[in-house]
Amino acid sequence: MARGGSKKTKTKADLIDQVATAAGLKKKEAKAAVDAFLGKVEAALKAGSKVQLTGFGTFEVRNRKARTGVKPGTTQKIKIPASKYPAFKPG
Repeated sequence: MARGGSKKTKTKADLIDQVATAAGLKKKEAKAAVDAFLGKVEAALKAGSKVQLTGFGTFEVRNRKARTGVKPGTTQKIKIPASKYPAFKPG
């Protein structure tokens, strides 16, 4: 990532390019590796597991409580059901 205060969003395509360069792979091979990794992380999260990569971080599913909200454009109160969401904690 960029340093010195400037921020740039890294895309999946950027990651594939960087993996290809760092590992000496063709872009097609790097794409297959990145896709396989992301697919396995997604499958683990869907199964309710955490994915912990020591020195990098942890992917996990967190619970969001049910809450009351306000419908946009009106003052009507609505119930927002509990839900789950993926999260990443660096470290």
